[in-house]
Amino acid sequence: MNSKEPDSAHNPYRPLGRGMALVASLLLLGLLYFYFENGLQARNNPNQQLQIAQGSELVLKRSRNGHYFFPGTINGQPVTFLLDTGATLVSVPAHLAEELGLKAGARQQSVTANGTVTTRATRVNALAFGPFDLRGVPASLNPGMGGDQVLLGMSVLKHLEFTQRGDTLILRAI
Repeated sequence: MNSKEPDSAHNPYRPLGRGMALVASLLLLGLLYFYFENGLQARNNPNQQLQIAQGSELVLKRSRNGHYFFPGTINGQPVTFLLDTGATLVSVPAHLAEELGLKAGARQQSVTANGTVTTRATRVNALAFGPFDLRGVPASLNPGMGGDQVLLGMSVLKHLEFTQRGDTLILRAI
């Protein structure tokens, strides 16, 4: 071995090079994660930024799974709504009641896609999304709903006119 060449086994820069390669790899993986995660979220909920058209119209895009998800508020707290024309009332997951300022009232039976469930009646003081703001909306607290999405049922939709064309739904005040 030539005495002027560094011994690669004892090269003081080798651990630094491996560490930098590891950091660069982790950074690249993190960037890829955020890139693809944002793309998936946009496909699963394309209405994160609501499109409000002229004359108090709300334009919604259908999500990848065929539903209409969009942001709104209940009693000033942010929620994600799922438009559900098959639901009689606004149906709120029971575990969100305290956070949203909802009081559990009388027990009632609700027929859902998953069968009959005992829910609690409640009233939403303020419900808002896009250009729409409703007060005193009848709703139910459903203990069988595990997620954080609120079903926007006919107790709200009866106040709106809606038109669907392809993958677009337009809501208008009546």
